[in-house]
Amino acid sequence: MRLVEQPTGVGDQEVWQLRLYVAGQSPKSLRALSNLKDLCETHLAGRYTIEVIDLVEEPWLARSDDILAIPTLVRSLPAPLRKIIGDLSDTERVLVGLSIRPEGRP
Repeated sequence: MRLVEQPTGVGDQEVWQLRLYVAGQSPKSLRALSNLKDLCETHLAGRYTIEVIDLVEEPWLARSDDILAIPTLVRSLPAPLRKIIGDLSDTERVLVGLSIRPEGRP
């Protein structure tokens, strides 16, 4: 599975490039993708791309981002590169890990 979702209305804002490494259609992988989509729509609406890489189908791709556990989210842009391991259910931890400021916070 290689799914890429593109931003809808970027304008002059910075686009966040996110890559989610998963293992097939496992419950944890599906939950991570759902949580990521919800987070992006809430905090990065129209300013993100998500590429989903299934390591069951393409295990050699784990080397490019040094993936040791799955699911793993990799933010390649904006720099610097950031990684978060897990199903992304702890929204506050994910926001801090990706350096996303929730609406209304400085």
